[in-house]
Amino acid sequence: MLFMLVVKASPTSEAGTLPSLELMDAMSKYNKDLIEAGVRVMAKGLYPSSHAIRLLYAEPGKKPVATEGPFANPKETISGFILMDVESREAAIEWAMRMPDPIGHGEGEVELHQVFEGPGEE
Repeated sequence: MLFMLVVKASPTSEAGTLPSLELMDAMSKYNKDLIEAGVRVMAKGLYPSSHAIRLLYAEPGKKPVATEGPFANPKETISGFILMDVESREAAIEWAMRMPDPIGHGEGEVELHQVFEGPGEE
């Protein structure tokens, strides 16, 4: 089962501030643990929304409206993700709960989403 940990952006990540050395070490260890367990498919950090473009499909059948970032509310953007292939929802939750605060400064917020893999799959 595929699950994605979605790291929400924060004022710190939107400013392009790099994490502390301690946090980078903790995240490196977490990623190493995911790899050693054979569950990590991919993990990437994203540039701040100042490098992003948002497409709004406001009118059905019409071209979307493109808006360049930065976007006002960091909580409406993401700063990274980890894609995991695990045996169960419970295993995904266990891995998610082991993740260090990905932003630091008490600003971390992560969402866990199951990836839709195709017709007939949960």
